[in-house]
Amino acid sequence: MKKGLLKYLFSTLARMLVLLVAVTLMSFLLVHNAPMDPVDAFLGEIVVSEEQRAKIAEHWGLDKSPAEQYVIWVKNTLHGDMGESRTYHEPVTKVLGERFRASLLLMGTAWILSGVLGLLLGIVAGVYKDRWPDRIIKTFSLILASTPVFWIGLLVLVVFAVELQWFPLGLAVPIGKVESEVTWMERLHHLVLPALTLSITGVANIILHTRQKLIDVMESEYVLFARARGETLKQLVTRHGLRNIALPAITLQFASISELFGGSVLAERVFSYPGLGSTAVVAGMQADAPLLLGIALFSALFVFAGNLTANILYGIIDPQIREGGGSNG
Repeated sequence: MKKGLLKYLFSTLARMLVLLVAVTLMSFLLVHNAPMDPVDAFLGEIVVSEEQRAKIAEHWGLDKSPAEQYVIWVKNTLHGDMGESRTYHEPVTKVLGERFRASLLLMGTAWILSGVLGLLLGIVAGVYKDRWPDRIIKTFSLILASTPVFWIGLLVLVVFAVELQWFPLGLAVPIGKVESEVTWMERLHHLVLPALTLSITGVANIILHTRQKLIDVMESEYVLFARARGETLKQLVTRHGLRNIALPAITLQFASISELFGGSVLAERVFSYPGLGSTAVVAGMQADAPLLLGIALFSALFVFAGNLTANILYGIIDPQIREGGGSNG
């Protein structure tokens, strides 16, 4: 079993390294070949001489070939230096750390909400197949799955912030208040609408997937035998249903981490939430290559960590997977 575990860890580490190299290389090529010139984006309306432009390019290392720029960036990153953000004039690592704290609270809340609501509603829909609870939940899910995130965010903003005035229009903290003086209740008050919007992006897929898996389980032969043996609906769901839908639900839930990054870009822009998503948009508009590369690398690591966690949980939840991994060694 130890040999099998070591083999698994080695292969996982190898996949992570290959993934990181591919992500950094593709991100670098996309940023380098972007139509926007980083010097022009930095200067804006300011007019300078060609000599000054050349000095700026030289200061950023843009006078070197793309291959040299990439190698230099990789070497510096391995030493913990991702460069300086041209937009915020701060080290990229500092910008990522500050923005990630805000995004982690937002994405974590949305991730938990989508998982819990998706699993519960999917179970209800599966248990009451083709009856009115199933029809309502399925219609609700299909509508959500086909609705853009930004439109949901605008609708939520208009209803709950403008019309009802239950929640603030945006931002992560109240305007004009020092961050150190902001209470947790105020942070949660600002978090509700963006987290609700972001959770909606992934809940529909979880509902529909859980519903179908539970229907398949409830119509299987061993569940029909258990039903004939006198087990109640609650016993059928808890003893047979949950055990069989757990692994697919975990797979889908952890796979949705990558979708959260995409959805957070739109949700954070709608609610002016200062997280990684809105920072990525600003970095793209300003052709801030060091910050864009840092966000791409950080996102890849975050998603990979989520998938790795899912693989570890498989062995904990399903003993057959754990025993299978051990027997291979």
